[in-house]
Amino acid sequence: MNGLHLKENVQKWLTQSINDPVTKLLAKNSNITKTQLETLLIDILANNIADKPLKNEEKARLRLLKAGVSRGSFNRTLRQAKRNIIQSLYTILLLGYLGVFEDPRLDPYLEVANKLKTYMGAYKDMMSGKEIIDEHLRIVKMLREELESSLERLSKPKTL
Repeated sequence: MNGLHLKENVQKWLTQSINDPVTKLLAKNSNITKTQLETLLIDILANNIADKPLKNEEKARLRLLKAGVSRGSFNRTLRQAKRNIIQSLYTILLLGYLGVFEDPRLDPYLEVANKLKTYMGAYKDMMSGKEIIDEHLRIVKMLREELESSLERLSKPKTL
């Protein structure tokens, strides 16, 4: 795959992913920035789209900015994203270790995690079918709206 075609494919995929309503809600309430998310997605998934390993300099040019970014800027943002993710995972581990997950106030978050899993399964099933049936679209839309509503409600600190 040539460089221009690769860049167009990756940027199209990135734009769709980042602009997805569920992604937007999750990202808004996460502790990584939109730029860090974009950089992390490029780092993790660009190789799959390119069908070959890419150097960070090539990945830096895949950013959604017209001119891309320097390799140093890409690497710095990637480090920040990874550090934030590791800190989030350690927070989850800490809460589990201290028994906080036994608190019933966390049940709605576990329920929304299950809804997210159901939504992803329905979405993948719909996309893997040879034809997209109106009923599939209706179900996925309904699941997405329910998920968005739940995520929006749970993003408020007083919920916890």
